[in-house]
Amino acid sequence: MAITPASLLTLEAYSKIRKSSRAQAIAHRRLRSVRLGENMTLQFEDEQTIRRQIQEMLHIEKIFDEAGIQAEIDAYAPLVPDGGNWKATLLIEYDDPHERRRELARLIGVEDRLFVEVEGHGRAYAIADEDLERENDEKTSSVHFVRFEFDRLQRAAIRAGAGVKLGCDHTHYPAHVAVAGATLASLAGDLAPDLAP
Repeated sequence: MAITPASLLTLEAYSKIRKSSRAQAIAHRRLRSVRLGENMTLQFEDEQTIRRQIQEMLHIEKIFDEAGIQAEIDAYAPLVPDGGNWKATLLIEYDDPHERRRELARLIGVEDRLFVEVEGHGRAYAIADEDLERENDEKTSSVHFVRFEFDRLQRAAIRAGAGVKLGCDHTHYPAHVAVAGATLASLAGDLAPDLAP
């Protein structure tokens, strides 16, 4: 379902269900998160996670005018997968600030070295930060937005239950992990079976 101003709850209505719906929202977010190595997490977005994010922003900023609501939708709606891809927020996490600074300098370009490998098919490498550049000559950002595009055969394989690995082949962060069954089942639901190649 497309996210439109009319499909969002009013500030008052959202305020009434905000606390009671929080546990379910966290569980859904956790189901769609994959830990990659010690210091990276990919949180895969869908209509539900983005709808919650928009409602939270409207609530926190007390935005109720039509233009403001539309601006939040325009900012976040591009993170909803379109049937041919997965979209995710990449979090690079180091607790110690000195270690974080050092590692973000070593990990320049890491967001472009993430991949999804579908059993029996090639790798789909991440397309990162299409909205704005999140790294410079000195370091990468601790947050990136990435998408993984799949062809028809990859989509069909994922929907049919093929194994899927998430990985990174950056020189300073080699890692890969099999996507757990429950998470993969949720992510498979993002893919449309009948899109063009």
